[in-house]
Amino acid sequence: MADLLVASGGGHLAQLRRLADRLPEPSEERTWITFDTPQSRSLLAGEDVRYIPHTGPRAYMQTARNTRTARGVLRARRYRRVISTGAAPALSFLPITRLHGAEPIYIESAARGDGPSLTGNILSRTPGVRLFTQYEHWASDRWQYAGSVFDGFEVAPTAAGARRIERVVVTLGTIAFGFRRLLERLIEIVPADVSVVWQTGATDTRALPIEGVKSMSSGELDEEMRRADVVVAHAGIGSALAALDAGVCPVLVPRERAHGEHIDDHQRQIAAELHRRHLAIHRSPATLELADLQRSAARELRARGEPPRLRL
Repeated sequence: MADLLVASGGGHLAQLRRLADRLPEPSEERTWITFDTPQSRSLLAGEDVRYIPHTGPRAYMQTARNTRTARGVLRARRYRRVISTGAAPALSFLPITRLHGAEPIYIESAARGDGPSLTGNILSRTPGVRLFTQYEHWASDRWQYAGSVFDGFEVAPTAAGARRIERVVVTLGTIAFGFRRLLERLIEIVPADVSVVWQTGATDTRALPIEGVKSMSSGELDEEMRRADVVVAHAGIGSALAALDAGVCPVLVPRERAHGEHIDDHQRQIAAELHRRHLAIHRSPATLELADLQRSAARELRARGEPPRLRL
C-alpha cells in the first residue's frame, strides 16, 4: 500500500521531503498533500501530488474544509500510513486517519526545540496518533525520538582555508513579515565590491540601496547558494536546509516576535540547534559582523554518509 505524506508549505514541506526518503519500510508508491506554490512544484516534481487550499495559522474554518477533502482522499485509496510534519494540514488528516485503516504519524518540526507546537499539542490529545520529536532532550513516553532532518551533515574547513568573499546570498524566505533590521545591518557591514543576491520576501526595501527580488524558485535559489561564498538567512527551516544542501555553513539570523518579524521566537531554536551542531553561525542583527561572514566562508559542509532511517 502507498504512504500519504501531508504538509503545509515552507519549512514543513522541506522537512518532510527529506525525511520521506528515510522512512523505515518505504512504500513503493506515495502521494503528497500540500499547498500549490512554486516551492512545492519544484520540490515535488515528478511526484503524485494533490493540492489543497492554503491554510494559515489558526485558520480553523479552512482546516475544517480541508478535513472534508481528507475524507475524500482517504476513501478513494487505501493507504498504509499518513505521515505529517504539520502544520494545519496535519489537523485535517491525522485525526481521521485510523477511521480509514491507516496509521497516523506526526513528526514535530525541527523548529520546535523546547516542546511541541500548537498542532503537536492538539494531536497529543488525539487517540491513536503516533508522535515523534526531532530532539532527544524532550522525548518522553508520548513523544518518541525519531532522528533529525539535520542528521547526515558535518562541517569542515574549506580546502583553501580563509578566502576573500566575492558572492553573498541573502534570503528572508516568503513569510508575510518583514525583516528590515537584517537588511540594514548587512548594508552596513558588507563591502561595496561584494556581489549580493537579495531575496527579500515581504520586507519593505524602499529607500535601501539594494536591488532585491521578493521570491525565487527553489531551483534558482539553490543554484545561487551553490555559487555563493556565504549565505545569510533568516532562521527558517526551509532556508537553513537549502543552505546545508548547497554545502554552505550559513549565518542564521532569527526573526524576533518583539520586533513584529514573526508570530513567535521559534527561529531562535532552529539557529541555536544548528549552531550547537556546528552547522551554522547564529547571530542577531545587532551582533552580526563582517567577521561572521568570513568565518562562514572558511567552512564547508559535506554529507557524512547516508543519514540513518527514522526511528518510527
